[in-house]
Amino acid sequence: MMTVATPLLPPADWRDFLALTKPRVMTLVVFTGLCGMLAAPVGIHPVLGFTAILCIALGAGAAGALNQWYEADIDAKMRRTQKRPLPDGRMDRESALHFGVGLAAFSVILMYFAVNFAAAAILTVSILFYVLIYTVWLKRRTPQNIVIGGAAGAFPPLIGWAAATGEVALLPLLLFGLVFLWTPPHFWALALFVKTDYANAGVPMLPVVAGERVTRRQIGLYTIPMALVAVLPWPLGLTGPLYGGVATVTTAIFAALALVVATRTTRPDDMMKPEKRLFSYSILYLFVVFGALVVDRWVFA
Repeated sequence: MMTVATPLLPPADWRDFLALTKPRVMTLVVFTGLCGMLAAPVGIHPVLGFTAILCIALGAGAAGALNQWYEADIDAKMRRTQKRPLPDGRMDRESALHFGVGLAAFSVILMYFAVNFAAAAILTVSILFYVLIYTVWLKRRTPQNIVIGGAAGAFPPLIGWAAATGEVALLPLLLFGLVFLWTPPHFWALALFVKTDYANAGVPMLPVVAGERVTRRQIGLYTIPMALVAVLPWPLGLTGPLYGGVATVTTAIFAALALVVATRTTRPDDMMKPEKRLFSYSILYLFVVFGALVVDRWVFA
């Protein structure tokens, strides 16, 4: 009996490996990690600081690669992810797996030997949390995937602070809480206007399993504690008035946009402008708040 050989995929391009790391997501991860490091009360040697940020970037890239390796079947069913290297057939899954594991191991080992144990330990937890807890366990099982899984993206400020100080303190824990509580409104705003993609892939995102009204209400509810945590470092005396003013104003804008989304009851099928505005602003919001933290520390230190 004749057998038909499976055609081999051509060698993946370097741009395909870069795409595996989710560079757009990595940008925010690296920025919050850098801000956590620069906001620390002690300085860090520039070479060690660069190494720490490099390790955060590599760790985030490794988590993104392993996420795409595990979710290749889901990505193939969603329009916004069909052109990723694995579903598009530009790379085999084994290469993605080896790349992700190797990158993760290298980032943790380098962080441990070049920086300190605390930063390496938190980096390890963040990678494992994103891959095992969020990607493998939660993503396909529960609409609370983003709520619990949001912790994965909240670790970088802790890692950056630990890289500089070798320990964890209240301020980076509040920054962790800010990103953790920011994640559900941010991702649910996205999920509202791409819910068809998630439904086609069988991913139980909140708009798919509970409907738009519940999702909108949850966006509003999660914005309340997020707003409190965002401003809290100022009255606690952990930051100066510059951070307090910027955090108050930008969080008020976030809350106003979230309120519009939360209170919408009807909409034309092709009009999701409030949701898109909230999603876009939420990214800018985190950059501005964390940037204000660093400037505030430089001014009032």
